[in-house]
Amino acid sequence: MREVDIVGVGITPFGKRRDTSLRSLAADAMTAAIADAGLVAGDIGLLVSGNAMAGVLTGQEMIRGQVAATEAGLAAVPVLNVENACTSSSSAVHVALAAIRSGMYDTVLVCGAEKMTGLPTQTVLDAMTSGADIERIPEVTRELTGTDKVESFFMAVYAEMTRAYQERSGATPEDLADVAVKNSAHGALNPNAQYRRALSRDEVLAARLVAPPLTTLMCSPIADGAAALVLRAADRGNSGRAPVRIRACALGSGVPGAGAPAIPLERRTAEAAYAEAGVGPEDLDVVEVHDAASPNELIMYEELGLCGAGEGPKLLASGATSLGGRVPVNPDGGLVSRGHPVGATGCAQLVELVTQLRGRAGERQVSGARIGLAENAGGYLHPDPAACTVTILAGAGA
Repeated sequence: MREVDIVGVGITPFGKRRDTSLRSLAADAMTAAIADAGLVAGDIGLLVSGNAMAGVLTGQEMIRGQVAATEAGLAAVPVLNVENACTSSSSAVHVALAAIRSGMYDTVLVCGAEKMTGLPTQTVLDAMTSGADIERIPEVTRELTGTDKVESFFMAVYAEMTRAYQERSGATPEDLADVAVKNSAHGALNPNAQYRRALSRDEVLAARLVAPPLTTLMCSPIADGAAALVLRAADRGNSGRAPVRIRACALGSGVPGAGAPAIPLERRTAEAAYAEAGVGPEDLDVVEVHDAASPNELIMYEELGLCGAGEGPKLLASGATSLGGRVPVNPDGGLVSRGHPVGATGCAQLVELVTQLRGRAGERQVSGARIGLAENAGGYLHPDPAACTVTILAGAGA
């Protein structure tokens, strides 16, 4: 199989960028990634653009990638547009990888971008529900909450997942808060994070309840931002720009209702990625997980095999997943502190891993990082997420 490297990365600051358009965010990230790769626009054979909600929020239902490409000076480059809920841009990486492995393209630019601010919060939360089966939302909402209407459908989903996890693991409210505390400390070291202030456990627990037991400081914020990657066939050279090898990029889809397998989608996808990469959880040095709600990080420790069933709180308390620990998780602050502009998140996770594996993460650098994993899930089919991508990267010498 043709080997593929990430040779360039770019990312914008995440946060409330009310005066910056979606196309400008995407163009900034793409321009930075191409420059980081030591390439020019003419070297790009294909752009794969990931975005989730622009059609609903801005009315730009079609040609979103072409609009951004024009802004970035890439108007002549072929474009594929990918939408896959919160996994839109990691799914775009999956498509780009397949395009290069097939031999059809040598160099592919991937961009994930989202513009969520500037509209009423409820409008954005309602738009997010299009990541679920619209016809089943009333039924699922009643099953999860016993009511017909909730403030945030997805936080209601995460709240139910959290309560179920507490029942089987014994996780306490303090354990849940401590995930947010850890990641806020990491985010404070990330110049591109939306929130750069370390929080205390008391602050997290005292924040307003969104969907019990989740408080606002355990929930990912509405954000704007973009991230981009340049993928290049290893046999085409890398311009001496510290390439990072893609060892695996597994994409899975969920199963709704009673037909869903007993093994969660995230674990199924991770097992496929481990098999493709020829590594296991014991080989990982740094991990990014989809903590749209902080307690989901504890669940992912177990689904990714970082610890045994019910041992997530113990692993967190040991310091193993903090910077300086055995396998730091979300060193960039994760979705809750770094921010979660939905279509950008998958690429942003991989930008962080590349930065870590190159040894260029500054104050948040994971010492000796050689192999990294990113887990990015999106949408909801009840009980599975709609989609999940698990990507494994390896730095030089790994």
